Amino acid sequence: MPVSKKLQRDIESTSASKLLVICIDRDDDIGKKAGIVSPVVGRNACLEAAQRLALEDPEDDDSNAIFGAVKTYEDLISKGYTAEVVTIAGDKNRGVQADEKIIIQVKSVLQKFSANGAVIVSDGDDDEMVIPIIQNVIPVVSVQRVVMQVSKTIEHSYAVFGKFLKMVVYDTRYSKFFLGVPGILLLIGGIGTVVGYTAEIFAVLVSILGGAFLVRAFDIDKAWSNWAKPTPTGFIRIFTLVTGLILILASVPAGITTIDDTFISSGIGFIEALSNQQVVGHFLSGMLPFLWMGLGTIAAGMLASNWLNRKLKHISDVLRIIVLAALYPTVAQFATILVTNESSFSLIPPLLIGAAITLISATLLFRRYRKKGGGQILTE
Repeated sequence: MPVSKKLQRDIESTSASKLLVICIDRDDDIGKKAGIVSPVVGRNACLEAAQRLALEDPEDDDSNAIFGAVKTYEDLISKGYTAEVVTIAGDKNRGVQADEKIIIQVKSVLQKFSANGAVIVSDGDDDEMVIPIIQNVIPVVSVQRVVMQVSKTIEHSYAVFGKFLKMVVYDTRYSKFFLGVPGILLLIGGIGTVVGYTAEIFAVLVSILGGAFLVRAFDIDKAWSNWAKPTPTGFIRIFTLVTGLILILASVPAGITTIDDTFISSGIGFIEALSNQQVVGHFLSGMLPFLWMGLGTIAAGMLASNWLNRKLKHISDVLRIIVLAALYPTVAQFATILVTNESSFSLIPPLLIGAAITLISATLLFRRYRKKGGGQILTE
């Protein structure tokens, strides 16, 4: 069989005149199973190694890769190229040890056969991971993969699935969710089965699972870890966040207490209350101060934290506070309209004033940071 068209094109595109055909066995199957010490140099030695490995384990793909390397070598010789074939093994544990062993063997072979180009023959993605390392020693002209047709898809799927399992088990970024959450659910489910509260425990399990999905979907855990770092700015963020949330929650009873007693004494229902603009107006006007104080407290905490950290993005925090202050008169006037039935045109003055304040503030802040930051503005 002649040299493949791809290999022929690869060789012709380079100036390599002496080619070294390298068969890579990164996990050292020829050493573990056949007891062969690498590097195995030469056609006959490689054939013997492949035969011994095939006898020890007929299902091992590395023997087919060695045969493929020998076939590539014979094709190159028949085309008039100066070539040599070698089988190089790594380490059973793969990793850095295997890569170091492979590069040492390549260098030792090049001392005896001074090739200026290499043709890599492998049986899969794992062996080809060392190609960038080999390129530091000798230019790689072409890469030939020898994989049995039946096992090609299986091998690729196995490699991907193996990496996924390793990542899920040992990478804390993923193990907390893929192992931690199911572990908690199984533990609670087992306890619930023993004590006999199956229905109640099922509701708890569903709630925990839903909460875990929400936390991961919106990166709540990462956001909280950034906010709760044990630093002065972290404590400021925690304090202002908790305080702001309390004020926001307090705005609900504050809004309820401002609803006219006549509506409460009349026994108006919840649906009717939502459709009554005066009830909504009283509720909104009552909750507005606490709601805005809560939002402002959270924004002020972000501003103070970024300012202490000397981050340019506190320009956004300043604008956030200004926008809150500029919006307050408009929202307050909207609540007044609901209660008193004033004309909706009364919204225009506070709306225009708020827009003007926002635009002027944004323009001044951006100009200031352009001068200080050399034209680069970070507004995230």
